Amino acid sequence: MRILSGIRPTGKVHIGHYVGVFENWLKLQNEGHDTFYFVADWHALTTHYEDTSELTANTFELVKTMMAVGLEKSTLFVQSAVKEHAELFLLFAMVTPLSWLERVPTYKEMRQQITNRDLSNAGFLMYPVLQAADILIYKADGVPVGEDQVYHVELTREIARRFNYIFKKEVFPEPKELLSKVPKLLGTDGRKMSKSYGNTIPLITTEQELSKMVMPMVTDTNRKRKSDPGNPEVCPVWDYHKAFGTADNPEEKQWVYEGCTQAKIGCVDCKRLLLKNMVNKLQPIWDRYNSISEEQVRAKMEEGNEKARMVTQDTMKEVREAVQIMY
Repeated sequence: MRILSGIRPTGKVHIGHYVGVFENWLKLQNEGHDTFYFVADWHALTTHYEDTSELTANTFELVKTMMAVGLEKSTLFVQSAVKEHAELFLLFAMVTPLSWLERVPTYKEMRQQITNRDLSNAGFLMYPVLQAADILIYKADGVPVGEDQVYHVELTREIARRFNYIFKKEVFPEPKELLSKVPKLLGTDGRKMSKSYGNTIPLITTEQELSKMVMPMVTDTNRKRKSDPGNPEVCPVWDYHKAFGTADNPEEKQWVYEGCTQAKIGCVDCKRLLLKNMVNKLQPIWDRYNSISEEQVRAKMEEGNEKARMVTQDTMKEVREAVQIMY
């Protein structure tokens, strides 16, 4: 099975990305699938076009981080290095009804929620078409996405069907969304994890810095004193325990659950255990990250870009024949 997914280089990778994206990508890679993962730098421009000063650095950093988490067996590439994405996007734009784009739920939600950026550009409206081109140009069988992106994969299938119907050739298969259940991690202040809130935990850090972020984390607001019983299910820290192994360890799970609900332990004790488990899981990533040279990152990008181009050039040859474009 060929797998395709991407991530935008709009800032530092945080713990939420690791738990929500990279762990699933690793699972699919290690199951032996043909995995293509890319840095979606063109997609970043749909919302961050007004300031591109850090785009190159963020792209490089993202590829290095992807290597550090263990995605070495996957094809890692940069979207803008494979120009065929833009060509297919242009052709899809010709056959995609405007009404399909205006009904995309995330388009309406982001226009309402993101008030500090100008989202009136055509690129933002049409990013689902570019996303469809990203997926279909590799004839991907599966697309790992979160629940908020399921509609985009359905739209991709609709665009594939419409293209195949109009040009009377079955060029594109219909990909399936691949959903995985992952803990939803809140930010250190108990709100949604967001760079704009300043409540994220960067994936690449040190034990000392991680401690400074984990130990003050917001917990069950009903536990004002150590003697007050709490409820792990409403505590943001418990979701971190689920993500970093405590919930899979019967003894540790019982210690946290009974300790919290029966007020046998304090929140500081709970977070010390979390910190230990987070360091155990993340230290190998930090070590790999620090050992990867700039030359290795560039070599990995060039290797992935070239492999991606080979696939997309074959697809675009079929597309041009179907559309009857001369060149």
